Amino acid sequence: MTQYLIFFNQQWVGDHEEEWYAGRVEPSTAVVRDMQAQGVLVFAGGLVEELDEAAHADATGGELVVADGPYGRSREWLGGMTIVDVPDDETARYWAGRVAEGCGWPQEVRRFKGGTLRG
Repeated sequence: MTQYLIFFNQQWVGDHEEEWYAGRVEPSTAVVRDMQAQGVLVFAGGLVEELDEAAHADATGGELVVADGPYGRSREWLGGMTIVDVPDDETARYWAGRVAEGCGWPQEVRRFKGGTLRG
């Protein structure tokens, strides 16, 4: 099995009325329940939207700088993510499509190169 990241940038969500967002709760949580039932869900969650609660760390200038706020060079920021553990790209794309349908905005899916799984 391979882990994939399904994610969206907050800017992809668009502007909607509160009722629209409320109508996305059941379809999006239904997808998460389906992932759990299929045993492919590793993690799913949205991020706090208040950027004043964010911080960034940058050591590219030779010295570590940790500061409040999102990374200043970025014009987009992550809104939420799902990690699935599935056998192939096709299955990962299937789940990305389900998440996009459930949430109501675009999703991107990418395979992890590798990494350390804490278990």
